[in-house]
Amino acid sequence: MRSPTKEQVQKRLSRIEGQVRGLSRMVEEDRYCIDIITQLSAVRAALRRVEEEVLKDHVGHCVEHAIRSGDAEDQRRKVAELMEVIVRSER
Repeated sequence: MRSPTKEQVQKRLSRIEGQVRGLSRMVEEDRYCIDIITQLSAVRAALRRVEEEVLKDHVGHCVEHAIRSGDAEDQRRKVAELMEVIVRSER
């Protein structure tokens, strides 16, 4: 992962970690279920944004490298990985 993306992802993950700790406190404090569900949705959305950033970095770095290398096997492998991760993320 390239350095600027890595830093941004680390910051986002730290914020998400704080959100999850907050969710744990909400459950512990018997907070209203809808409030907890709302926060769960926010965490899922934040994780999706992190996933998009990592995927974008992967395509812009690893996949691009495979394309420039001219190595057909590496290109096929990178495309297969992308397809697999896209299919998995839709589940």
